[in-house]
Amino acid sequence: MKKSLIVIFLVIFTLLLSGCWSKRELSDLAIVSALGIDKINDEYYISVQIVNAGEMSGSKSSGGQSPVATYHTTGKSLFEAVRKLTTTTPRRAYFTHMQLVVFGEEFASEGIAEALDFMARDQAIRSDFNFVVAYNSTAKDILSVLTPIEKLPAKKMLNSTLASQDAWGSTKFIDTEDLISELGGEHKSTVLSAIELVGDKEKGKGPDNVERIETSAVLHFIGFGVFKKDKLIGFLTESESIYYNFLMDNIKSTIINTSCPNKGSITTEIGKSKTTIHGKFENGIPKINVKIDIEQNVAEVKCNIDLSEEKTLKMIDKRTATYIKGNIEQTINTIKKDYQVDILNFGEVLHREDYQAWDTIKDDWSTIFPELEVNVDVNVHTFGTATLVNPIPQE
Repeated sequence: MKKSLIVIFLVIFTLLLSGCWSKRELSDLAIVSALGIDKINDEYYISVQIVNAGEMSGSKSSGGQSPVATYHTTGKSLFEAVRKLTTTTPRRAYFTHMQLVVFGEEFASEGIAEALDFMARDQAIRSDFNFVVAYNSTAKDILSVLTPIEKLPAKKMLNSTLASQDAWGSTKFIDTEDLISELGGEHKSTVLSAIELVGDKEKGKGPDNVERIETSAVLHFIGFGVFKKDKLIGFLTESESIYYNFLMDNIKSTIINTSCPNKGSITTEIGKSKTTIHGKFENGIPKINVKIDIEQNVAEVKCNIDLSEEKTLKMIDKRTATYIKGNIEQTINTIKKDYQVDILNFGEVLHREDYQAWDTIKDDWSTIFPELEVNVDVNVHTFGTATLVNPIPQE
């Protein structure tokens, strides 16, 4: 009797299963690896980078086709433009595996809010891809460049973002949720990694760009694009972007070059950085105190110094601290004076420290921020000199 009941239960349970009624065959889909957004007149101009699955497989590659194909279309809305892709692509565009969205510079300067709204609402688009902004270029041109070594250009750009974020400090990965959160915050500002096309963009589209030792066109991250509300208003240099990341406590590792006491230079590797920011009000006037604690290794020495002496290491500590402090202060001044937008979140710090005092100035923050007093304190400790204690003597 029990066996009969079990069989009946299994039959009913099997009938209730949905199975694969909504499945999509891979052969029916065009997998989108990257999306580029520009604007021509009043219409959106989108570019999609479609993966050529056959060419991505090393064992099955015919060698005669590009690993990706880029398709373009226009529409009065992004939703319309995406649907119109069906008139161009050989299969329906599938965005679930998208890794990157590129905003053209001109488009970003007009505002990215509508694009974000579309991507946040569309259930066919996941939120875990990275956003970047083109520098002195369109998204179309960025996505048309073929890249060597990494066959998939979108993957190359994502890898470069993550590698630079971890080892150099001039980029950052930001997904849909984080970008919407930052632009929807009280001060409505953010930064996006900026990418530049260097070289001949027409040659960069052809197979020669991946077949030569030296490519005709390369994609290079140059720093951060600065956004006020949803509009691009300018760019930080690569150096300023690194020190912005110091302030935001985003530095995992980077390289610092300082001068020796007489001549030559010392290169150190930052291995650990911790930034603490506090705010206070003195007689109703807001002030910010930034404290950064850094640990570093000596990576390269181009002068005659004795690394076995404690005073030498203290000298290196002091020079590195002075150098970093100066660059951070310069970066803060650039942000305050040139862009006048609180991408450093100092307002949020002041709000946390004293919300009552903050309420009295928040409506005037846009005029107060450029004149805000910011004190920077940098402490550096050198804890390693690599395997070679002292440098090879130099003339």
